[in-house]
Amino acid sequence: MSSFCWSLSVLILFVARVACAVEAEVPNSRRPANDDELRYWLQNMVWHHRFSTSEIRAATGLSESEIAAASQRLDVRAETKPRREKDSPLLVLCYPGGRHPRIGFLDGAVNPQRETKVSVFTPWDDASYVVVDVPEALWSNLGLTYLAHTHVPTVWSKQNIELPKLEWNRSQDGRFDIERNLPNGIIFTAQVIPAKEGVRMHLTLTNGSAEMLTDLRVQNCVMLKGAKGFDQQTNDNKLMQSPYVAAKNPTGDRWIITAWQPIHRPWANPPCPCLHADPKFPDCPPGETRELHGWLSFYEGYDIQSELKRLDGIGWSRSE
Repeated sequence: MSSFCWSLSVLILFVARVACAVEAEVPNSRRPANDDELRYWLQNMVWHHRFSTSEIRAATGLSESEIAAASQRLDVRAETKPRREKDSPLLVLCYPGGRHPRIGFLDGAVNPQRETKVSVFTPWDDASYVVVDVPEALWSNLGLTYLAHTHVPTVWSKQNIELPKLEWNRSQDGRFDIERNLPNGIIFTAQVIPAKEGVRMHLTLTNGSAEMLTDLRVQNCVMLKGAKGFDQQTNDNKLMQSPYVAAKNPTGDRWIITAWQPIHRPWANPPCPCLHADPKFPDCPPGETRELHGWLSFYEGYDIQSELKRLDGIGWSRSE
């Protein structure tokens, strides 16, 4: 073999190895552990979120050939998506990652963690959804105690402590729940409960530390990038009427509404764009637990004030 051919063969082998390494190492991806998980996430991404192959790769770390083979073997294609019953609860799914849920202010949410996020699909368009981050952030008298992405330092990153990756627990009845145990004994849980008229959300915080916890502000984010007609980077289409924060479409006849109690700060962030009805836990002594209650729903019509008044009467801010 000539030296030229030998050199060319070495170069081809090197490029192939580099390509394989790049294919195998996708930052912030989570490879499904078995076929049941693979089927769930493929159905989630292909049928509902309508991910591209590159987005599936980013979410799972699978190669393009693995994705193609799995989709064929498990028969998960756009054409095999089942029809939902008319009276079904709102569709809520774990957000898979792989596609950033924001349009802008991306430097304020690097490597978003999927275990705090669920997608809630709109009743009028099965391709449109909002991503609810619950919780996005938790502050206390200790400082920034939890953050669901990388941005500003938390009390743990300052100590070089990396929190473990988690996943939502998925129940047969459509509920989602998760529990996060922080290194100092603080435990918080999140629960998401879909129904036909809206989605109830609950957060609890248990103080397993030895000191009083105060200033327990929570940031819960409803990101609008995936909702067609609601993705304008402005607050001109937003209504902030404590405890509610809502966004309307350009014609004003469709609304996305969220609320939390006890409410602390209703606001919206245009660059993302997103809605916040941020609550605050009451002060929590050692050994005690505090609760927050949240809501997300959709409204079709022009009389938003009547809809908010109706929501006041359905008891969403109470425990079930």
